[in-house]
Amino acid sequence: MTAFKTTSPPAAKATGATLFWRTMWARAYPRIVGSLIRERSWLFFETVLPLAATVSYVFVYQAVGAPEEYVGFVVLGGAMTAFWLNILWAMASQLYWDKEGGNLEIYVLSPGPLMAILLGMAVGGFVMTVTRAAIILIVCSLAFSVTYTISSVPLLIAIFVLTMIALYGMGMMFAAVFLASGREAWHLANLLQEPIYLASGFYFPVRALGFWVAAASSLIPLTLGMDGMRQLLFAGDATLGFLSVEVEAIILLILSVFFLAAARFMLTKLEEIGRREGRLIERRR
Repeated sequence: MTAFKTTSPPAAKATGATLFWRTMWARAYPRIVGSLIRERSWLFFETVLPLAATVSYVFVYQAVGAPEEYVGFVVLGGAMTAFWLNILWAMASQLYWDKEGGNLEIYVLSPGPLMAILLGMAVGGFVMTVTRAAIILIVCSLAFSVTYTISSVPLLIAIFVLTMIALYGMGMMFAAVFLASGREAWHLANLLQEPIYLASGFYFPVRALGFWVAAASSLIPLTLGMDGMRQLLFAGDATLGFLSVEVEAIILLILSVFFLAAARFMLTKLEEIGRREGRLIERRR
């Protein structure tokens, strides 16, 4: 009897864009499943409880007799806080936490680029973030009878997309900064959380801070993003905007390119240092 030996062809090794794409979705999958299926309690703590802060600002504006549009400003700002907190705690601090947990070694030694891993974290966290933002926006809009007058839907979508690209690019850059800063990462995250609420005008038009302060705050993508979306959602009060929507869209595009390029450069350098010298994964006491 003749024995036949069958062999299967070797699996093709993913490289380039294919490797980047597969790495991103492999890292995004645990967060999507964990947030929507396995840890359903997160839906309560991440969506219902944050409503309290937004509602409190609404009551303040109503108590002082502010124009009705300001209630809408607060609702939009409360919804956008979800994206800022996701960037700060679920992305910028992630590599530092993975270093403390012992997972950073796997990331550095794996063939997948760090930028793809971080993008996967962003995509996975984006699902929960959108859920939280949508609940805040819908519930508060219905509860306080907020009226929206959208002047341009395509421009509104473009402003939102550009804001997200620039914001998540900044989150990737912060991830490299936090990782290099070591134990100071936790303090940096706490330091940046509340001041951004003020500088970016989460609950009021950023124009109230004055031109130069608002211009400096425009380095944060959320500042121009929220300002542009408010002008488009409340068309009757475009005079409260800092810059024209078209100018803000151009600046957001520039910020998107800058932050993504800076994040790629910094993460590549940190990855090279980690593989060559082991300084990023070595625990020093």
